[in-house]
Amino acid sequence: MSRFLEEPPYTHGRMPRTGVLLVNLGTPDRPDAPSLRRYLKQFLSDDRVVEIPKAVWWFILNGIILNVRPKKSAAKYATVWTDEGSPLRVHAERQTRLLQGWMVAEGQRDIEVRLAMRYGSPGMAEVLQQMKADGFTRIFVLPMYPQGASSTTGSVIDELARALLRWRRVPDVRYLNGFAGYPGYIEALAASVREHWQKNGRAEKLVMSFHGVPYFHLQKGDPYHCECHRTGRLVAEALGLARDQCLVTFQSRFGRARWLEPYTQPTLEKLAAEGLRSVDVMCPGFVADCLETLEEIAMENRDAFIASGGQRFSYIPCLNERPDWIAALGDLVRRELGYWWGEAGQPPADLAIQAQRAKEMGASN
Repeated sequence: MSRFLEEPPYTHGRMPRTGVLLVNLGTPDRPDAPSLRRYLKQFLSDDRVVEIPKAVWWFILNGIILNVRPKKSAAKYATVWTDEGSPLRVHAERQTRLLQGWMVAEGQRDIEVRLAMRYGSPGMAEVLQQMKADGFTRIFVLPMYPQGASSTTGSVIDELARALLRWRRVPDVRYLNGFAGYPGYIEALAASVREHWQKNGRAEKLVMSFHGVPYFHLQKGDPYHCECHRTGRLVAEALGLARDQCLVTFQSRFGRARWLEPYTQPTLEKLAAEGLRSVDVMCPGFVADCLETLEEIAMENRDAFIASGGQRFSYIPCLNERPDWIAALGDLVRRELGYWWGEAGQPPADLAIQAQRAKEMGASN
C-alpha cells in the first residue's frame, strides 16, 4: 500500500492556483470536560509545547492533568463562550472572510484564503488535503503568531511537514516565522490604544502582556522573548510613551518551573500595592481575543489588581476584525507572496505552449 495519498486529476497547462492558509492555535469544540480533554491531550502531547522526556510526561499528562484540568478549564471557557461558539474561532473565521474580501477588492480574485487550527478542528492536515483536492499548487502558510516561537510557529511548520510527507506532488510552499515588527501590525496596535484612550481616558501605565514560555527556551536560543520586547518597544514608540509609562509582562504560566518574567498577575498586584491606581492592559501577542485574554486577563487579572488596591483596570481588546488590521494583514500577505501575487490571474505565456505540446504528445486534457 502506497504511503502517498491519491492525487487529484492533473490538467496540462493549468494556471497555478494560490492559497493562503491562516493557522491559529485552536480551541475545544464545546465548553465541556470531554471536549477539553480531547483538545488538551492533543495540545499537551506536542513535543514543541512540552519538552519533558516522553515517558515521564505521559504519566503526568494521562495520570494527573487529563483527569483534573478538563473540568476546570471547561468552567473557564464557559465564562467567555458565545452563541456563535469559542471567541477564538469566531474571530479567526471572521478574519479569514474579511481578508478574502480585501483580496477581492484589491483585484486578486484567484487567491483564496482558508483557515486551519493547529489543535482541534479544522485541523491543518484536513484543510491542506482539501486545498490539494481543490487544485492549489502554491500555498502560503501564515501562522497567526506575531512573535515566532518554537512552541507556536515551530509546531505549525512541523505539522505542515508531516502533512506534506503523504503528498506525491508537493506544492510550492512559503511560510512566515513571525511579524513582530511589521509596520502595519504595530500601527494597528497603536491605533487601538489611541481609540481606547479617546473613549475611556488614559491610565497611569500601559501593560503589554504576552503569552509566556518556559525560561529555558530563551536560554536555548528561542528568539520569542526578544520578539515580544521588540513589539513592545515599537508600540511604545508609536504612542510616544516613556519607559516608565509602559511595561512588558508575560502571562499564562503553567507548572512550577521558571517562565519568562515578569509575570503579569504578580506585577499588577505589586503595582497596585505600590499605589498605582489605574492601568490599561493589552495583549499584542494575540491577534484574536480568546480564553487567555478574555478570562485570564480581563477577569482574573482585573480582580487581582482591584483586590490589591487598584481602582481602574481597562482591558484593550485584541485586533480582531479592525479594518486597519485586516488591511495590514492583506498587505503582509501581498508582500510575502512576491512573484506569486504578480502572476495571479495571468498565466505565463509559455503555459499555453506547454499545454499544446502535451496534447500533441497524446495528453487528453
